[in-house]
Amino acid sequence: MGDEQQQRTAPAQGPLAGFTVGVTAARRADELGALLQRRGAVVQHAPALRIVPLADDSELLAATKELLQQAPDIVVATTAIGFRGWVEAADGWGLGEALLERLRDVEVLARGPKVKGAIRAQGLTEEWSPSSESMAEVLDRLLEQGVDGLRIAVQLHGEPLPGFIEALRAGGAEVVGVPVYRWMPPEDIGPVDRLLDATVTRGLDALTFTSAPAAASLLSRAEERGLLPELLTALSHDVLPACVGPVTALPLQSRGIDTVQPERFRLGPLVQLLCQEMPGRARTLPIAGRRVEIRGHAVLVDGALRPVPPAGMSLLRVLSKRPGWVVPRAELLRALPGSGRDEHAVETAMARLRTALGAPKLIQTVVKRGYRLALDPVADTKYADV
Repeated sequence: MGDEQQQRTAPAQGPLAGFTVGVTAARRADELGALLQRRGAVVQHAPALRIVPLADDSELLAATKELLQQAPDIVVATTAIGFRGWVEAADGWGLGEALLERLRDVEVLARGPKVKGAIRAQGLTEEWSPSSESMAEVLDRLLEQGVDGLRIAVQLHGEPLPGFIEALRAGGAEVVGVPVYRWMPPEDIGPVDRLLDATVTRGLDALTFTSAPAAASLLSRAEERGLLPELLTALSHDVLPACVGPVTALPLQSRGIDTVQPERFRLGPLVQLLCQEMPGRARTLPIAGRRVEIRGHAVLVDGALRPVPPAGMSLLRVLSKRPGWVVPRAELLRALPGSGRDEHAVETAMARLRTALGAPKLIQTVVKRGYRLALDPVADTKYADV
């Protein structure tokens, strides 16, 4: 997706049709955005962080030299891309062969099969790898065999490892962190600000996170702008926060935000989870003989997707809170952003809404009073059985 915010038009149908989903990822944002779009979503992207180039990373260089000068007893490799990146960066510094020689003489633990592949591709052999791909299982093994007095290098990947390093140190180990792919705030903060604005104004229906640093960065920027309370309220009630896994969710959970997470911590299952969750959050009503499903920026009328302008969606949401009841023009006016005090703005927006819906009889005008959705009370039972 690049470093700039992008909002793309979605296909006409799909489980996410009519919904707008925010993407905070820096890596693999194009892949995630494409998966969401293929299922009908409109995607708004703003990388909430950037990755420090390995060749320029003085902290990684210092950690590598430290391990070359004083060998570790154990090396824990956590990610394939991180392990490969570490070796490639060492090659660029003229330290690649020395690093591989050092790693041949120590016990290497791999978090999962992808990391095992990266280790073996360098001519190395891992001592052990958990079938669960869980860092908790790696920690259990280390603590069971005893770490007192051992020097353990842990290849980090920008993600926090809650309690992992602390537990090793509490067990008596000396821990050297190898900070591969450190995160920094984005150079251009504009897209992040626009994503924040869209979240607090409910211009988004869901917000996705694929790394804990991205979640922490977005919260930090909201706090800088004085928007943190509004952001937390939006994520607690209206905008669904979806995280790729429990570690990614930690910064949000520390602020009291409940998130949804797939059982398998991958992009595909994350998108499938949204496909399951989002349609159930839409409001479905029987109106004037039609089945009307109100989504984020569009409405399904008898299964046909009808895009609706923002002002029209604002009016429709107010009407749908009291279907069948008359809503006064003054109340509808207050729902229109920047409309001032001219009730003519309601009439204009209502005319555009009716045109967008393609079924003018869905909304009735009650002379001198306001407007109402033409609810079909008898149809409630029929739709409840669908």
